[in-house]
Amino acid sequence: MGKSQPTSTKEFKQQAVTLFETSGKSKTQISRDLGISDSALSKWCKEFGEQGEAAFPGKGHQTPIEEEMKRLKRENEILR
Repeated sequence: MGKSQPTSTKEFKQQAVTLFETSGKSKTQISRDLGISDSALSKWCKEFGEQGEAAFPGKGHQTPIEEEMKRLKRENEILR
């Protein structure tokens, strides 16, 4: 059986990114301090940089592009 991934809140992710940007510490050190992987912090930094406050919408909360994709897929199913 595989490990289940721990779920981090939007606030935790934003605070982790802010801590990295303001502390002067490396991603490795921040990751170790917070108990997360380097790759997770890197992904969060990239996502926050691209989407700002819209980043990390959480389960059931989709970005506008994801909502549009879902709507179009439903529309295609209806048309078929």
